[in-house]
Amino acid sequence: MISDKCQYNHLGENMYIVNIAIEIKEGFKDQFIEGIKQNASHAQNDEPGCLRFNVIQDANNANRIWVYEVYKDEAAFQAHTQSPHYLKFRSMSDEWRED
Repeated sequence: MISDKCQYNHLGENMYIVNIAIEIKEGFKDQFIEGIKQNASHAQNDEPGCLRFNVIQDANNANRIWVYEVYKDEAAFQAHTQSPHYLKFRSMSDEWRED
């Protein structure tokens, strides 16, 4: 997994950005995509601190998904990692991802 997390200042506002490449095990892509789409939908609709949550298919690798998330601040990201939808997705997807 390729991961990058950083603070970013845009027009005087600090934001927390997460950019992750996730390798999915062969045969688990459909389940993974469905689960992460639900996680992204809940994050954007239920978490006021989540400003953006994009799921992007890698152009060169059918089993690599990029996740680009923008949060109001690091505390909003930490709250996301404790949300019921994130914890559910994380527990299901552990067996679907390559380490």
